[in-house]
Amino acid sequence: MVEEKFESEVKEKLEEKKDQESRKINYFEKLLPLWVAICIFIGILLSQMVPQISEAIDSLQIGGISIPIGICLFLMMYPAMLNLQVSELKKLGKNPKPIILTLVSNWLVAPFVGLAMVNIFLPGDTVAIRQLSVAIILLSSSPCTAMVLVWGWMAKGNQEQNVLNTSLNTITIIFGYVGMVSLLTGIQNIPINTWLLLISLIFFIGLPLVLGILSKRFIVRSKGLEWFNDTYRPFVGKVSIVALLTTLIVLFSLNGDVLINNPDLLLLVSIPLLVGFVIVVGYNILITKVFKLKYKEAVITVIIGSSSHFEIAIATAVAMYGIGSFAALGTTMGLFWEVPVMLKSWILEIKSD
Repeated sequence: MVEEKFESEVKEKLEEKKDQESRKINYFEKLLPLWVAICIFIGILLSQMVPQISEAIDSLQIGGISIPIGICLFLMMYPAMLNLQVSELKKLGKNPKPIILTLVSNWLVAPFVGLAMVNIFLPGDTVAIRQLSVAIILLSSSPCTAMVLVWGWMAKGNQEQNVLNTSLNTITIIFGYVGMVSLLTGIQNIPINTWLLLISLIFFIGLPLVLGILSKRFIVRSKGLEWFNDTYRPFVGKVSIVALLTTLIVLFSLNGDVLINNPDLLLLVSIPLLVGFVIVVGYNILITKVFKLKYKEAVITVIIGSSSHFEIAIATAVAMYGIGSFAALGTTMGLFWEVPVMLKSWILEIKSD
């Protein structure tokens, strides 16, 4: 009995050590904030040096969906869908408290904080104000299902909760996103094209989800689970980062004129985004202390409960208003501000190396 207990403890320590070693990130990933800044600069530079790029890319669309942006956003979403584990949903009853707190933050707190930010910081009824308002609503109504897996992993949170929460978010966003966006824009009396909203959801969430499930089953059966986890997922993960950086270049090259000619709008949308983000993060930190969650559960609750699914927000804004629109610029700025903040978990890990 004593030997079995000793062996179990040794096994746990070895697994923990292996997990810590697996958290190491390569040189390119450590400099991701720099690459993000460089890609934004390149995009703005292209908008001034090659202005024809906007018309060329804008002409490549089907049913309101930009083909280049669609491909990039799809490549950003597909790797995240490979992490969906329906079997994990069976563990909901094991430790439901942090899961429930995260769902409350994602679907009750964050959306209505976003709505409050719109009412406080974006008064008026101009085209720009309406589109920036929609951008904030799109961001606040979309709980993250992708990058939070990385943030939570690097922050050394509870990975079982991390996978469970992101899997649950993937399912709830399919059923809740269109309804929540429609509700909040309706409260603001802002008309939106619900059909394009639904198309964006199907194309950027539904399709990657189905392909993720099918490809995972096929690859695991043909190549094995170990090859899937150690070779295939890391590869598509790198593709996802390249797609993110490419998306930034394209979006800022198309929004460069809007950005340069309207710096006041950049400030106008950044203030509610940052204030809203601080409020939601503060709420989640407070609520994890009120319910006395341990660090591993608390950090996942804060990260997932505070993050936005900027991929679907950008895709929806582009589909409804166009690539060079104020809405596209607003959702892109959500990505611009959230990524550096969430990269704090990576930075902390780097300092501990």
